[in-house]
Amino acid sequence: MKAKKAVSASKIDIGISEKDRAAIAGGLSRLLADSFTLYLMTHNFHWNVTGPMFNSLHVMFMGQYTEQWNALDIIAERIRALGVKAPGSYAEYEKLTTIAPVKGEPKALEMIALLVSAQEATARTARGLLELADKANDQPTMDLLTQRLDVHEKTAWMLRVLLEE
Repeated sequence: MKAKKAVSASKIDIGISEKDRAAIAGGLSRLLADSFTLYLMTHNFHWNVTGPMFNSLHVMFMGQYTEQWNALDIIAERIRALGVKAPGSYAEYEKLTTIAPVKGEPKALEMIALLVSAQEATARTARGLLELADKANDQPTMDLLTQRLDVHEKTAWMLRVLLEE
């Protein structure tokens, strides 16, 4: 009887080259950083919003940060499935994110505008990775990116209409 070949935990053969897996994981790491930064911003605004729109914004921000929190795990686990360590510290996120930190204590309408900008930035980060994932024939990442784009574009729209007169 032939001995079974040992499977190496570090050897990944899923039909995507090591180079492409690393590049896709790098893009997903930037998406994770943007998503975490957006999550923190939204949660902060949930806690600190004031004014006549308090109740509706407080509830809306809770729904948004809850959705964002759940997305973090999905993004990080895709990075891990590609064989790369997912970033997980504030220092790493600060280096990778495209979202500027919030300065001061914005009023409700400024919070909304900042969130529109952050949602759009996160969508751009996701969209920027689509071509690479497509060329690498990486359907799970394509699916993840498509789902995230839908959420971020729709949320940006819903926030944006609150700024209209």
